[in-house]
Amino acid sequence: MANEKKVINVYVISDSVGDTGDQVARAAAAQFLEADFKFSRYPFTQTISLLDSILNKAVREDAMVFSTLVNPELNQFAKDFCNHKTLKYLDVLTPAIDLFIEKTGLEPANKPGRRHSLNENYFDKISAMEFAVTYDDGKDPAGFLKADIVLLGVSRTSKTPLSLYLANKGYNVANLPLVPQAQIPDEIWKVDKNKIFGLTTTKEVLNNIRRQRMISYGLNPDSTYSNMDSINKELQYADDLFKKIGCLVINTANKSIEETATIIMESLA
Repeated sequence: MANEKKVINVYVISDSVGDTGDQVARAAAAQFLEADFKFSRYPFTQTISLLDSILNKAVREDAMVFSTLVNPELNQFAKDFCNHKTLKYLDVLTPAIDLFIEKTGLEPANKPGRRHSLNENYFDKISAMEFAVTYDDGKDPAGFLKADIVLLGVSRTSKTPLSLYLANKGYNVANLPLVPQAQIPDEIWKVDKNKIFGLTTTKEVLNNIRRQRMISYGLNPDSTYSNMDSINKELQYADDLFKKIGCLVINTANKSIEETATIIMESLA
């Protein structure tokens, strides 16, 4: 039996769209006819925490990294990280930018997305933010059918902050809090399951978050809201619903918003 070709993972990371890095990586890979490449693009990577999450995933998958990060801090972080972890890393833009610096004597803007329409991008983000606010917490079930992403989860599983973070990336996001006694809107069953993401966590993490929430309101932390039996029932109800829908489930315990968002964006790619 012929040996199966090893799949080589190629990560394209950008603080903008990532088209340039993706095109360079694919053009170079096309010269290697007997190799099998898997390309993963990570656009709009604009924070250290998100970049760190992606690079750690690259370590686990022994990926090559193509970068078009124009932010100097992000670019240097990626270079240092890949050097330390001995990942193959190509900074696609810096050599070209350096040539222009030498020729013009000018300093670069170091702003991502300069090749794209900034005005259009700006208004897309504003529209997505307005969408997230309008359809937060299941206020209007019609939003589920219009959304790029639908988030489901019990209270305090980061639905709203995650919705706003993804909106800043240009996604229209609607979310629905899950309560065992409440009826699930009919619209949910009409949404493509690949657009739905179930958010869960551990009972210990949820108990701690809810207790702290009550304390911040000046209320008794030992309430039905933070009761372990109630939390177990809520999480089990959510888990049963996720299985019925057949959606991807993400455990947000000990994950940053950026990490959870990365999983969702990668799933949609």
